[in-house]
Amino acid sequence: MERKRFIKSLAVLTLAPSLFIAACKNEKKAASSQKYTCPMHPQVIKDAPGSCPICGMDLVPVSNGGDKNELILMDSQIQLANITTMQIATSNFGTSKVLNGRLVTNPELSEVISSRYAGRIERLFVKETGRPVSEGQPLFQIYSEELQTLHQDYLLQIKQVAAFPNEKIYVTLREAAKNKLRLFGYSNAQIESLARSNKTSPFVTVNATASGVVNEVSVSEGQYVSEGTPIIRLENFSQLWVEADVYPGEANSIKVGTPVKVTVNGFPELEQRVKINFISPQIDPSSQILKVRAPIQSQGKLQSGMQATVLLNTATVNNAVALPLNAVIRDGKGAHVWIKTGKNTFVPKMVTTGQEDANQIIIISGLENAKEVVVSGAYLLSSEYILKKGTGTIADYDMTKM
Repeated sequence: MERKRFIKSLAVLTLAPSLFIAACKNEKKAASSQKYTCPMHPQVIKDAPGSCPICGMDLVPVSNGGDKNELILMDSQIQLANITTMQIATSNFGTSKVLNGRLVTNPELSEVISSRYAGRIERLFVKETGRPVSEGQPLFQIYSEELQTLHQDYLLQIKQVAAFPNEKIYVTLREAAKNKLRLFGYSNAQIESLARSNKTSPFVTVNATASGVVNEVSVSEGQYVSEGTPIIRLENFSQLWVEADVYPGEANSIKVGTPVKVTVNGFPELEQRVKINFISPQIDPSSQILKVRAPIQSQGKLQSGMQATVLLNTATVNNAVALPLNAVIRDGKGAHVWIKTGKNTFVPKMVTTGQEDANQIIIISGLENAKEVVVSGAYLLSSEYILKKGTGTIADYDMTKM
């Protein structure tokens, strides 16, 4: 018996040092696997404690967290990162293409004031472009000997009617002389004023026939003009045209009456839905672009020459899960979103994406068991995830079991 006890004691004493050495090696191995990073610069990863080479802050241990991929944040962190979520639901999703557009003047609303008689421009009441004018406002005064002859003829016919009131021929001649004055742009008020004054004058003041903004002044004071010479051009900017560039491959999806959404750069609050009313019959041979056009209201702010974005609806997907573009984080290995699984608790989820437009993207798969998804602050969650898990992308971790 004594011999057996001695042998057991000897064996324990012999194995104890080796077990102690093995335990120390495991502790050293565990210690050597510990990583340290900078709270402000997560790309800095070190094997030992120290300072960040970028900002000088003390490095903190990186928590690998085992197989658990969730992030638990405090209320203050969620508010600071502006993390918001939405319930996952299906809806109809319309895909669209972005067309480059620009605002141009609507020539159908332009008004050209021309001279109806040959003569000399005696005075211009409007000399600069960009000036607004109202209907009936004086624009220019012209000297015309031909007009003076018409004055004399009209006054003569008035005297003939007064001298021979029973002769219808003189009434007819008076009305003919009055119509000639009307053809030369005289208003009824000007004709009545001429009859009252009973004085001829080679000068006539031409008034604006419509309201608008002076876009062009084609003459100067003292210049002689012939009948029909353009004097002033007025533009009405209450309604403009938006012209958009369409490539040949997109032309089949557009026809007259196709609705589009127009946003003018710098005025997002003036977004308008309009309909295409003109499609160019041929493609520009130099640029290989087809131009389409739609009317748009200026609303007192939009001006010709402004750049615009035109959204053309191309297809509609029914019962689709669509998320805002900022909710999806994409890298070289795929796309993922952040799912809220509990109070202040979030986990990443790899997803397969589909069609997208300027604001939303369709999720084809990956959200089958999810109920609530992060729609803002997803990038900050990913940064915090990498900070706590160490280097690597989200796709490096197994998220199929969540």
